[in-house]
Amino acid sequence: MDEARPTSNYALCALGEGMMKFTEKPWGFEKLWAHTEDYVGKILFIKAGHRLSKQYHRHKEETVYVIRGTLIVYDENDAITEINAGGTFHVRPGQIHRFGATFSNVELVEVSTNHLGDVVRIEDDYARD
Repeated sequence: MDEARPTSNYALCALGEGMMKFTEKPWGFEKLWAHTEDYVGKILFIKAGHRLSKQYHRHKEETVYVIRGTLIVYDENDAITEINAGGTFHVRPGQIHRFGATFSNVELVEVSTNHLGDVVRIEDDYARD
């Protein structure tokens, strides 16, 4: 017997009730679970041995919360900070950063301002622009 799922204004204003946008990436994938006028919520899965591009954002501000694994955060000089499960990391506009997973897969939640296209790539392991 099917029961009606509860709805909320949040779910309807974000992506529609129960909807997520899945995007495969060379380093893993992301699921966009909230997209409003003011903020965006994503789940990122980074495969072991992979990294995202070294990048910065002109306007976007984001905070990540590590669910599983150890997130490797590289700064502008490639110095490394390790963020374990349960830890958070905040990225300000203009801050050069790169996320990676060294020995195990990493899953994290990212909440950011609504500037999805605001990515300036400096280096990329997959030759993307």
